Amino acid sequence: MLTDKDNLLRRLHALRSEHRDLDTVITRISEHGPVDQLHLQRLKKRKLGLKDEIARLESRLIPDRTA
Repeated sequence: MLTDKDNLLRRLHALRSEHRDLDTVITRISEHGPVDQLHLQRLKKRKLGLKDEIARLESRLIPDRTA
């Protein structure tokens, strides 16, 4: 049976992987010819959302030092 921590770690791993993949896609799109700016902007916004979610999960996994 998976614990809450295991589930968080699994989700964190998936988010980090998606974040890396988006970074690769954004780089490739930017390097090749004419760019659909709206599409690129949406990808970047998704990447920032992933970064925020990653930070939230990491803060849940790291115990509060004042506790």
